[in-house]
Amino acid sequence: MAEMGSKGVTAGKIASNVQKKLTRAQEKVLQKLGKADETKDEQFEQCVQNFNKQLTEGTRLQKDLRTYLASVKAMHEASKKLNECLQEVYEPDWPGRDEANKIAENNDLLWMDYHQKLVDQALLTMDTYLGQFPDIKSRIAKRGRKLVDYDSARHHYESLQTAKKKDEAKIAKPVSLLEKAAPQWCQGKLQAHLVAQTNLLRNQAEEELIKAQKVFEEMNVDLQEELPSLWNSRVGFYVNTFQSIAGLEENFHKEMSKLNQNLNDVLVGLEKQHGSNTFTVKAQPSDNAPAKGNKSPSPPDGSPAATPEIRVNHEPEPAGGATPGATPGATLPKSPSQSSLPAVVVETFPATVNGTVEGGSGAGRLDLPPGFMFKVQAQHDYTATDTDELQLKAGDVVLVIPFQNPEEQDEGWLMGVKESDWNQHKELEKCRGVFPENFTERVP
Repeated sequence: MAEMGSKGVTAGKIASNVQKKLTRAQEKVLQKLGKADETKDEQFEQCVQNFNKQLTEGTRLQKDLRTYLASVKAMHEASKKLNECLQEVYEPDWPGRDEANKIAENNDLLWMDYHQKLVDQALLTMDTYLGQFPDIKSRIAKRGRKLVDYDSARHHYESLQTAKKKDEAKIAKPVSLLEKAAPQWCQGKLQAHLVAQTNLLRNQAEEELIKAQKVFEEMNVDLQEELPSLWNSRVGFYVNTFQSIAGLEENFHKEMSKLNQNLNDVLVGLEKQHGSNTFTVKAQPSDNAPAKGNKSPSPPDGSPAATPEIRVNHEPEPAGGATPGATPGATLPKSPSQSSLPAVVVETFPATVNGTVEGGSGAGRLDLPPGFMFKVQAQHDYTATDTDELQLKAGDVVLVIPFQNPEEQDEGWLMGVKESDWNQHKELEKCRGVFPENFTERVP
């Protein structure tokens, strides 16, 4: 029995909810058609507009903050990989290896601490702030439904009040078959019954109106107090959030600056200790070139009879730009970041082909520019970006010559003159220029 009673209550509640939805839908249609007036509250509508604006701004701030945190995480990973690379290339016998490793560890810890504090002091606060909006939004929607119920009850009661006189007239003049067939003495009772029934409907309508009005006004009063307070709270929240982010970022960069300065000091120490060392690098003989000292008068493939020896010397270059006792060579370029390092000189010994010296100063080769060293061919087009650069097309042959001032040579750049220009003009001043070495390939 209890189960059946429970089901009956549930079924009755469902039927009541369905009836409410139908009544609200009918009321909204009448309001849209202008056949029923709608209760308006301009002050509350302004509060709702502010609420929606505040919710939109807060949601955007939360999204951008999460994007910022993702960027911090990505920078942390990139910084970590960069430090791992430094640890791998830092050789065991170099000074400051332990200090560099410790700096890398502290760098990693600093990134993790920064990210975690951003989560605790900004993101979690942001989530708490936005957590109050769904409940208020739901209550605003519910208030709207209760307002429709109130308007519907009001219109129903007003319609009964308007029809009161018509109903009384119908009661005074019986029109139903039952009334006409009833004896005279019974018609009075029927009239009394109809009057009582009409009064009952009006009383029920009035009770529903009072109940709907009470429910609506209770919700309306609460929201009228909360929405302005929530709107004003946004200022303090935004201030606290951005102050936290700014403060955390400032402290992070201060600590990171100290670590970077420490790493710079370690690398300066490494540069000072290894800056004066001298070592020799010898090229390995190729398969089609004879070993050094076994000179062949006529190599079958026309390749040089001996592989040039390359010496890398960190000592300052003697006056005149050449090492005593050796054929003048080209000075390797120095990048801007290596301006404090000693000059690195690559000395090459000329190879011989059929007893004739190739390269060198160009002696005996009157058809080549003075100081000619070797030829290269452009593999790609290169567009000059300055007046001292050569414009190259794929296939152009360039005669490479040394820089007048070796200190002006940048890493990866060569000085030369296009063979076509030299054959036509024979003027170095007008034809020579620099070009990127990686756009060319050396040719015999």
